[in-house]
Amino acid sequence: MPPRIIRSPTTRTQATVAMGFVNGLLAGLARQGIDAAPLLAATGIDIADTASRVPVDHYAALYNQINRRLDDEGFGLFCQPMRLGSFEFLCRSCISSQTLAEALARAGRFLRIVLPDLTVTVLRQQDRAELVIGESRRLADNPDDPGRVFAFEWLLRLLHALACWLAGRGIALDNVTFPYRKPTHFADYALIFTEDSRFAPTLAGGVGTLVATFSANLLDLPIRRDEAALSAFLDGAPGKITTLYRRDREMLIRVRDLLRAALPATLSLKDIGDRLHQSPRTIHRRLGEEGTSFRAIKDALRRDIALTRLTKTHDSIAKVAADLGYADTSAFYRAFVEWTGMAPVRYRRRCAEGT
Repeated sequence: MPPRIIRSPTTRTQATVAMGFVNGLLAGLARQGIDAAPLLAATGIDIADTASRVPVDHYAALYNQINRRLDDEGFGLFCQPMRLGSFEFLCRSCISSQTLAEALARAGRFLRIVLPDLTVTVLRQQDRAELVIGESRRLADNPDDPGRVFAFEWLLRLLHALACWLAGRGIALDNVTFPYRKPTHFADYALIFTEDSRFAPTLAGGVGTLVATFSANLLDLPIRRDEAALSAFLDGAPGKITTLYRRDREMLIRVRDLLRAALPATLSLKDIGDRLHQSPRTIHRRLGEEGTSFRAIKDALRRDIALTRLTKTHDSIAKVAADLGYADTSAFYRAFVEWTGMAPVRYRRRCAEGT
């Protein structure tokens, strides 16, 4: 009898991240000639299978272990290390600010001291604000170098998560333009940053600039955190806050759990609204404030369950597809190829062979 997955409405599927983010984490180690194998083994991550995905808690553990191994919260990617404790003092430099605008300005000044390779500025133009991260020097000869790509991903994620925590709410990014070509793991950008993620590899003067756009009125939000809340926030940080499903994304988690509990039935946004006693418009707005959408959550949930089922059970492809609410197996095949770059059968075979 093949093993079965027992579903429970209260059990959450382990969220995962693409291997591309792991490769970015490791880029600094490779540049310094440091063997990553012990750290990967300690966190249970196998980088041999480039199509596999990594549980977010394993990713966060690797993040923090690399920081400790190098005594560098910048992963060995920059001209000088960001010594351990830099993130804590970044938080402390911002927490006494009155508004989010002031906090981000302080963050930019602090990072100028500990991270001279990148500049952080905030521009305000009428109803639009821009968080701008620019290279002070070229981080790599190849604009698509994994370390350079990760540097921009990492700093935007760090600042965005900090801003959300300081304001006590989600800060929706309307769009982000990244200064490199679309990476292989770009599908994850919809949940981590925004669905409107753009890629412009053209450089000016050999350096690139990332621009994240959001509503200017968010800069006027008051800072709602204090020293008493900081110790809990710093527990497991900074690796913990790089995960996709933050504690400040309450609506995302509630929608994800409802979708999972209903499988194989497929819930509409109206169905979700009926269960949460909120209008679809309100849920759509709340998800937007948390930087995601109903479709992105549904796709990510199906992906994570599919990967788990194919690696940990002997269920047929047709059954997995049906249990995930796909009307026909061919639709599941197309979705799976988009997620992993390979067909479900091949993915299962590779996992079974350990290659």
